[in-house]
Amino acid sequence: MDPITTALLLAGAAFAAGALNAIAGGGSFLTFPALVFTGVPPIVANATSALAVSPGYLGSTLGFKAELQALPARRLRREMAISAAGGVAGALLLLVTPGRLFAGIVPWLLLFATVLFAAGPAIAQRALAQAGDGHRGPRWREPGLLAVAIYGGYFNGGLGILLMALYTVAGEPRLNTVNALKNLNSLVLSWLSVAAFVVAGAIAWQPGLLMMVAATAGGFIGARWSRRLPVEWVRRGVIATGLVMSAVFFWRTAG
Repeated sequence: MDPITTALLLAGAAFAAGALNAIAGGGSFLTFPALVFTGVPPIVANATSALAVSPGYLGSTLGFKAELQALPARRLRREMAISAAGGVAGALLLLVTPGRLFAGIVPWLLLFATVLFAAGPAIAQRALAQAGDGHRGPRWREPGLLAVAIYGGYFNGGLGILLMALYTVAGEPRLNTVNALKNLNSLVLSWLSVAAFVVAGAIAWQPGLLMMVAATAGGFIGARWSRRLPVEWVRRGVIATGLVMSAVFFWRTAG
């Protein structure tokens, strides 16, 4: 694949990923496979994909500034520290995973993230019902957050759904607060895991910077589209993309 075609493919995938993340999530279903298909090794592709979509978390967090300011500052700092530790731990776990092993589990990670994305609304409803019944689970809230953060540092797919389910079951009654905490902790663990990847030299900088710019532009456009496009259509497209990518990676692994 020539350099111009490669750049167009990566920029297009990142732009679409930024738009998807702004509308319904699932952008990593595009950025990670695009990098692998252009010849980037899977572990480096995963790290570079995390870099590409990371700027979008800042805008999402700032959008819920009022909800975050209404929460106890001490609790926010504590949960940010847990997310940071989990993000770094997940990144380090990825970095010590042998390349061949990671390539073998990639299809399963993609399939898991796809199923998680498809089940997202049902998970949210069930979590909300459990929270309403008083199952707040404060004792496992922080260990649960650490586990989700480790997963997010290792592989970002489906992270937002896991965080929203965690906070809802843990007793957060307001959806905006759940979203605010999800965005804040996604930002922290994503940026810390990316920092670990940078220190370890696991980032492919040329495609990574190109994709960061394209994903940011896609997020800006996607925020406008989100007011016009039926979210369910977008969700179905993301699920179809995830299933196709999972099948392709299973085929590549079998070959």
